[in-house]
Amino acid sequence: MVAEEKTILPSSSSRSEAIDLLRGLVMVIMLLDHTRDFFHRGALMYDPTDLTKTNPAVFLTRWITHFCAPVFVFLAGTSIYLQLAHGKSKAELAKFLLTRGLWLIILEFTIVRFGYLFHLNYSFFGTMQVIWVIGISMILMAGLIHLPQNALALLGLALVGLHNLLDGVKVQGWDQAKEIVPSLFGKLWIILHQNGAFPILGNNSPSIYVNYPLLPWLGVMLVGYAFGKVYLLSADRRQQLLIKIGAGAIIAFFILRGLNIYGDPSPWAVQTNSVFTVLSFLNATKYGPSLLFLLMTLGPAILSLVWFERAAYGRIGKALIVLGHVPLFFYIMQWLVAHGLAVVAHLLAGKSAAWLFGNWSDGTPPDAGFDLWMTYAAWSLGMLILYPLCRWFAGVKQRRREWWLRYL
Repeated sequence: MVAEEKTILPSSSSRSEAIDLLRGLVMVIMLLDHTRDFFHRGALMYDPTDLTKTNPAVFLTRWITHFCAPVFVFLAGTSIYLQLAHGKSKAELAKFLLTRGLWLIILEFTIVRFGYLFHLNYSFFGTMQVIWVIGISMILMAGLIHLPQNALALLGLALVGLHNLLDGVKVQGWDQAKEIVPSLFGKLWIILHQNGAFPILGNNSPSIYVNYPLLPWLGVMLVGYAFGKVYLLSADRRQQLLIKIGAGAIIAFFILRGLNIYGDPSPWAVQTNSVFTVLSFLNATKYGPSLLFLLMTLGPAILSLVWFERAAYGRIGKALIVLGHVPLFFYIMQWLVAHGLAVVAHLLAGKSAAWLFGNWSDGTPPDAGFDLWMTYAAWSLGMLILYPLCRWFAGVKQRRREWWLRYL
């Protein structure tokens, strides 16, 4: 079965280049998001999607970055399927997924954690972000790939489409002052579906924050895995199907969002003016990702694959493809670069940078941060630093075949 799939896998490089270009593009956007975290004065004081405090420029700077995590997780699933299509046995792939998944979880709570905190005080153990959820999903996929693909497609669609039915299931959150700690079931439910923090053991033990609950994101990876079969088709058939899937997701978003009945725990509402009403309509829930959030982001992303396959790549396109070859390396380095630039910028401006070496989300000095234009300037500088590093590492991966390079 695997050998047959390998023989019909199209050989056109435009297919894999389009995927790498999309991945590279969302990585560049992701750097904007994390640069904003450290640089923008408003990001340190309020949620940029809070319509009572934000403005269109700040909102859209945050909103465009919503595309990053869904594309990462979705394409991770697609990559798993394509490894099978290229001839890797399920036993080999399961071993790789298990070990790589464990490695990603270790990275989340070590190097990645240091990148956004710049300290080693483990009284706060860390945040379960996108790397953790890709890692744990890969571990589960090591077993799931042995099931029929149609069954995995149905499971993925069910998790993505129906998980909002569980929004009403809430467990007691952690209240350290009142010494209220979630039960074991409560902690498991927070990991599975409900965002929140909890101490690993007792009230005063190291705490952890779950930003990416498992169930919806596992569904995204499963759907991405099923989506991989599209890449066994000829270019014309594939592109026709990509248009139908992408456009269908976008249309479904507008219909469901317009009805305001199901698909997101935060309904949209008419605001003080038409611009803010549009922002309210677009303000779908990311933590954890609602059905509407995923339709809103994955629909356009899938459509873009058609355009990327047909496009003639210039310098920018080729540079994005290079970035798409080394996503994990870029992800780790961009935390260090964005955070490091923030330290330098604060020192040069005569501002205290001490908070950038503590738990910066707990509070910042009154003069911390800069105007939004500085975020964009720092983002541009960050890319100038990161691209040569990524191009070098992509060359290393291309020239050398050591086993450990597969894990970066």
